[in-house]
Amino acid sequence: MKLSQFNFDLPRELLAEFPAENRDEARLMVLHRDTQKIEHKLFKDLIDYFDDGDLMVVNNTKVFPARLIGEKEKTGAKIEVFLLRELNAENRLWDVLVDPARKIRIGNKLFFGDDDSLIAEVIDNTTSRGRTLRFLFDGSHEEFIAKVKELGMTPLPKYIKREPTEEDAERYQTIYAKHEGAVAAPTAGMHFSKHLMKRLEIKGIDFAELTLHVGLGTFSPVEVEDLSKHKMDSEQIIISKEVANKVNQTKDQNKKVIAVGTTVVRAVESSVSANNHLNAVDKWTHKFIFPPYEFSIPDAMITNFHTPKSTLMMMTSAFAGYDLLMKAYKEAVKEKYKFFSYGDAMLIL
Repeated sequence: MKLSQFNFDLPRELLAEFPAENRDEARLMVLHRDTQKIEHKLFKDLIDYFDDGDLMVVNNTKVFPARLIGEKEKTGAKIEVFLLRELNAENRLWDVLVDPARKIRIGNKLFFGDDDSLIAEVIDNTTSRGRTLRFLFDGSHEEFIAKVKELGMTPLPKYIKREPTEEDAERYQTIYAKHEGAVAAPTAGMHFSKHLMKRLEIKGIDFAELTLHVGLGTFSPVEVEDLSKHKMDSEQIIISKEVANKVNQTKDQNKKVIAVGTTVVRAVESSVSANNHLNAVDKWTHKFIFPPYEFSIPDAMITNFHTPKSTLMMMTSAFAGYDLLMKAYKEAVKEKYKFFSYGDAMLIL
């Protein structure tokens, strides 16, 4: 398929700047692939579509406060540093994005905090906005990470033009987030409240947790018309043997496996065995899913509404079917559903 087939008009006001007041009261559009029917519900109505023995697979990655504001030495210019990945803990080397990038060259030093308690030196240019920084800090690795967390802010997506608040620190995170390492939230899971999860458990619906640390590559624009030529950035996946067994038993019993979010779909579809079962893994994936694609693991998928031409929209289209998804997005715009990270949800059956 071609990039241009995933374009649609998305009014700016439909990009959600704030989360729903209550996590499980965001709107939910339900797509039935067998009948092509579309329903309009609330997220907490999810419970009506699943039964005893079904399994929801969630991503328990935790968002790291990856956004730092530093000052360039001598000029004092404000520079945003977005931490992407720790390359070497001993030498405190990190892959980062900087903005504005044109001002940041190899050899520059950046100072963070009112007391300049954290300093970084630019040691390499990796892409137009990418740099490698060496952090200079007296103390252990644990103390260094604690200092970064103290100075860092919630890395809200760029389309949200306001500064992050204390509420964002809680809401731009799932309630089951455990393992720190993501620079963006697995947003479909942010709709689950403790109350809804308890109701699902009482009905006999089980949960399994895997980890995929979401990187910014998920949101990188596709710049080639021929989708087969697009290269995804790698992201780390960890699936335990216990979780793989739980998923495989659910499939063997002809119960539903529900993937909560595109990150879960990407993780499980990157870890399929020869007999269409799930493998336990600890590895990196650069899998890019777009139509046509034959899914092996999930029977249903929960996701948010994605932006035009995004890899997330392409994966959702592969699962829902291109025509049904485009019809659903057209209806979502008409019905003023909220899109993207803090937006409403979609259930694809």
